[in-house]
Amino acid sequence: MRKLQTQGVHHITLTGADRQSTIDFWEGVLGMPFVFDQPNLDNPDEGHVYFDPGDGRLITVFTNETRKGTPDRTPTDPGCVHHIAFNVSQATFWQAVERLDERGIDHSGPRDRGFMDSIYFKDPLGLLIELASYRFEPPVGCTHADVLIRAHRIRVARGDYNIDRIHLADAIEALVSDRQDSLSKDRGPKNPW
Repeated sequence: MRKLQTQGVHHITLTGADRQSTIDFWEGVLGMPFVFDQPNLDNPDEGHVYFDPGDGRLITVFTNETRKGTPDRTPTDPGCVHHIAFNVSQATFWQAVERLDERGIDHSGPRDRGFMDSIYFKDPLGLLIELASYRFEPPVGCTHADVLIRAHRIRVARGDYNIDRIHLADAIEALVSDRQDSLSKDRGPKNPW
């Protein structure tokens, strides 16, 4: 047997309400450019609108002018989507509370997740949305996942409960040491004073 190797998320498609409220939320609240729309090719009674979440990939929404929003939480039964998280910069993250409050959108307030900060709120159809902001930048040539897998190994070896800033810093140092050569024979920490 062989794997079907994925190379990232192509798109996520959600069931939305009417076209305008969909655009108002995804572009008007989350700032995702409205890229294009067309009919839902599997259901002529629905539209299909496409948004760029910031990385050139797509979030798409099936719309229907007869569907209306509900503030009720979407189901979280096994097999259902619990939430969708979108990456935001630290600068945007720390403005999120004020900007959500301006719209009267209930939210969790900032949550410390050790390796990232999070804020949760619901879209107009009850889907839980997370704004997530990493607390680190990976070294050149590395991904966030590279840092996190190394930080996980460090955390587990130390018997710590969750990944936190110290694990991230140590993981970044180790990745730089592994990936970048040096003429020094001893690259260990020094005290020049």
